[in-house]
Amino acid sequence: MDRQQRLWTWEQTAEPYLFAASLLFLTSYTVRVLVPGLSPGWSTFWEIVTAVTWGAFILEYLARLLLSDDRRHFVRTRWLDLIVTVLPLLRPLRIVDLHERMQRRRDHPRLALEARVMAYAGLTSLLLGFAASLAVYHDERGAPHADIRTFGDAVWWAASTLTTTGYGDATPVTGRGRVTGVGLMFLGVGLVGAVVGSFSSWLMRRFRQEGEA
Repeated sequence: MDRQQRLWTWEQTAEPYLFAASLLFLTSYTVRVLVPGLSPGWSTFWEIVTAVTWGAFILEYLARLLLSDDRRHFVRTRWLDLIVTVLPLLRPLRIVDLHERMQRRRDHPRLALEARVMAYAGLTSLLLGFAASLAVYHDERGAPHADIRTFGDAVWWAASTLTTTGYGDATPVTGRGRVTGVGLMFLGVGLVGAVVGSFSSWLMRRFRQEGEA
């Protein structure tokens, strides 16, 4: 078995465990942000869960790097994997990348291209919006003159930012909150554009088919 095949086998084997670790990481971060007054024991427990899952992401990335034939090429072409390893709250973005790599190994995808793009971009948007809401709420809730005081405010802000609506009634005031906002703006434009573009493509294809019929 060559190195490329070993890398593929490793990715196939590790993916379910990474998915479980991603859920654990998001759960631990959610509990630490949304549950006030955790006892010292529970606070330590969830901090350990966060650290262990984050460590698992780092070790898994390093293992794939070691298994690759060309490590420089791996880093260049798998830049998204490196980003979500450093910033685990962005791991929902791996859904799209993983899906594309899986489709390249299938002769006949089960869903139409437009449906796949809309489904995966929509799911990624929901998960990223939730993660961004947690991050901004965590940074903003205690800041002076902050507009985002509750988790509901953070969800409203994330939804308006992702959809590029930007009402301006809730805006981050802290440095990290604004960095999160900038990232969500760029991702929102790309993800919403992918959904709208795919839906438009599907409509045009249907109209063309009906016209030909």
